[in-house]
Amino acid sequence: MNIEKFILASITMDTSKVKVSGGTPLFSCSSKEEMEAVAASLEAILDGIAHEISKDLYIIVKH
Repeated sequence: MNIEKFILASITMDTSKVKVSGGTPLFSCSSKEEMEAVAASLEAILDGIAHEISKDLYIIVKH
C-alpha cells in the first residue's frame, strides 16, 4: 500500500478550529507572521506544500 496524499502538519492561531487525529502535529502560533514562517519552514523540512485554509490556519500536505 502506498499513501500518496495526507496532511503532515497543521499550523494555527486558533486551536479550537483544529481537531488533531491520527498523529498529525499541531503548531500553535501567536501571530500571522509567526504562522507564515512556521509554515514555510515545515514546508521545506517535510518536503510538503503549505496551503492557507483560512486567515489563521495552514496545513502542510504531501501530494
